[in-house]
Amino acid sequence: LWRLGYCARLLKTNHFRTAASNTSFPAVWMLLAQHSGRIPGLFVVVRKNTSFTMPETVEDKTNPELYLPHPGVRGMTLLNREAFKRTVVVPALKVKKEIVNSVLKSLKQSVLQRPGLKRVVEDPEDEDSRFVILDPHKIPEFSLGESEQQVLKELNVHPEVSKYHLELTYENFKSEEILRAVLPEGQEVTSGFSRVGHIAHLNLRDHQLPYRHLIGQVIMDKNPGITCVVNKTNIIDSTYRNFEMEVLAGENNLVTKVKENNIAYELDFSKVYWNPRLSTEHGRIVELLKPGDVLFDVFAGIGPFAIPAARRKCRVFANDLNPESYAWLLHNCKLNKVDTKVKAFNMDGRDFLRGPVREELSKELPLLKEGQKTAFHIVMNLPALAVEFLDVFRHLLAGEPCSPAGLPTVHCYGFSKHSNPARDIQERAEASLGTSLAGRCSTFLVRNVAPSKEMLCLSFQIPVDVLYKRPCPDEAKPSSKRLCTSQDSSEEKLPS
Repeated sequence: LWRLGYCARLLKTNHFRTAASNTSFPAVWMLLAQHSGRIPGLFVVVRKNTSFTMPETVEDKTNPELYLPHPGVRGMTLLNREAFKRTVVVPALKVKKEIVNSVLKSLKQSVLQRPGLKRVVEDPEDEDSRFVILDPHKIPEFSLGESEQQVLKELNVHPEVSKYHLELTYENFKSEEILRAVLPEGQEVTSGFSRVGHIAHLNLRDHQLPYRHLIGQVIMDKNPGITCVVNKTNIIDSTYRNFEMEVLAGENNLVTKVKENNIAYELDFSKVYWNPRLSTEHGRIVELLKPGDVLFDVFAGIGPFAIPAARRKCRVFANDLNPESYAWLLHNCKLNKVDTKVKAFNMDGRDFLRGPVREELSKELPLLKEGQKTAFHIVMNLPALAVEFLDVFRHLLAGEPCSPAGLPTVHCYGFSKHSNPARDIQERAEASLGTSLAGRCSTFLVRNVAPSKEMLCLSFQIPVDVLYKRPCPDEAKPSSKRLCTSQDSSEEKLPS
C-alpha cells in the first residue's frame, strides 16, 4: 500500500505537470484500484485534487466524499442554494413496514446515521414496504456481511441490497462542507465564529474575502438564532478596544444582549469590546472575591468583572476610557440592579489609578486592623497595554505601610509571543514596577490568541517598597536629603 501510494503521488504530480485535462488519469487510478483491491483512502486523495467533472449521479462505492455538494459550486461567490443539489446512489434494504424498527435496531451499525437525512423512506411501488437506507461506507460493495445476513435471516428479511437514488440538497450539508466545496481547493476554510447574542463574528483571511457574503449567509442559514454576521476589518483599537466591521449577511443591528455566568449584559457590538471567550476568566477572578472585598476595575468595559463582583456584595470602583463602554456599564449596572454598589468612572487608566484608587487606598488601608479580612483587588484587563501602566504603582501612596496582608492584589493581563510567555510577562512587569517579583507572583494562561500568541494573567501583591513612598530616614544629613530630593524628582518625571 505504501509503495502504491508513492506511485500514486508520482502519477498525480506527472498528471498536473503535463496536462491538467488528461481524462485518462482517473482511468489509471481505477486500473490501480482494480489491480490491488479496494484502496479507498488513496483513491480519494487523488480524486479530490483532479479537475475532471464528476457526473451528478455518483455510484462510486469507495468514495468518502459521497456526501459533498455538487462540484459545480466551486468558485461560487453569490449563494445559489439550488446549485448544491445532487443525487447519489446508496444501499438500501426493502423490508415490511411492521418490522422496520426491529431492522433499525438490529443493523444500527450499518444504517445511515447522517443528520438531516431520513433512514427510512417509502417504497413508491409497494405501500406495505419501506426502504431502510444503509451507510454506503459501511456497505461499500452493496452486499451485506455474514453477520448482517444472519440477523436479517432471523427477521425473515431477504438480504438483497438495492440501489437507492438519494437526493441531497443545500439543507443536507453542513456549513463546513458547503464552504469547503465553494472555496478553492487547498485553501483554509473558516466555519468557526464567535457568537455575541444574535451576531456571528468572523475573522476572515484575505483569500476568503471574495466569498465573504456567501460565507456570512451560510453561517446564518446553518445556525439558528443568528440574524447578523459581521467580519472584523481592522485590528482592535488600543484606545477604545473596538474595531471596524462589515455586515456580511442579515440585519444591520449590532445592539445585542448576551448572557455570561448567569448575568445579562446589553451592548452595541460595533462600539464596545466584548469577547465571549473570556467568560471562564471573568468567573475565575470573581471567585477569588469575598463579600466586603474592594475591587478596582481599571479597564472595566461594560462590566463583566464589576457587575458579578457587586452581586457578590463587594464594593466596586469601575472605570473605562471609552465613553460608549462607560454608558453601557451604567446601563448594565441598572439592568442587574447593582447601580448603587458600583461607582463608575470615565477616565484614562492612569488618572483613575492616581485619583479614585489612590484616594480610596489612602483612606482604607490605614484603618485596617490586624486580622481584618477585607482584601483589595485591582483588575487590569487591557492585554495590549496593561503592563505599561504598572509603573503608576511606584510610590502611589505616602506614609507608613499597613499590614502586609492588606496590600492590594493586582491581576494584570498581557499578550506574549515569547517561547516562555510566563517569564516574559513577569520580566516586563518587573521592569515597570522597578522591583523583582520572584516568588511573589503567579501566572495564569488565559487562552491561546494565535498560533504563537498567548494571553496571560499575572497576579501579585504590590510590594511595600513599590507602593509606599517612605520619608527620608535622616533629614539632617545633607547626603540623605540630596538622595530623597533626587528620588522625588525622578518620580515626578515618570511617564504619564
